[in-house]
Amino acid sequence: MNINVKKEIAIGAIIGLIANALGMFFFIAVFVEEDFERTVSTAYQTGILGKFMALGAVLNFAPFYLFLRRNLIYRARGVVVATVLVAIATLVLYLQ
Repeated sequence: MNINVKKEIAIGAIIGLIANALGMFFFIAVFVEEDFERTVSTAYQTGILGKFMALGAVLNFAPFYLFLRRNLIYRARGVVVATVLVAIATLVLYLQ
């Protein structure tokens, strides 16, 4: 695999993780009345943090679609990698 390909996938993964975090923050800001830190700690303690993470992953559709439209295939793959990482993290949180 070429170094530029790895770089493009890494950029896509970072953008995917940022989009996921922004989606999670947006969901909490809009639908929960408490502050972000308290909500995340309460969600972790009650075991629903994975659900917030999964809802945040919905925002990954935007960069994925944008990268595909601009023919940036490797960056789109990176967004998929980030989504899979979030899915694995959600599974680990669910199994705790």
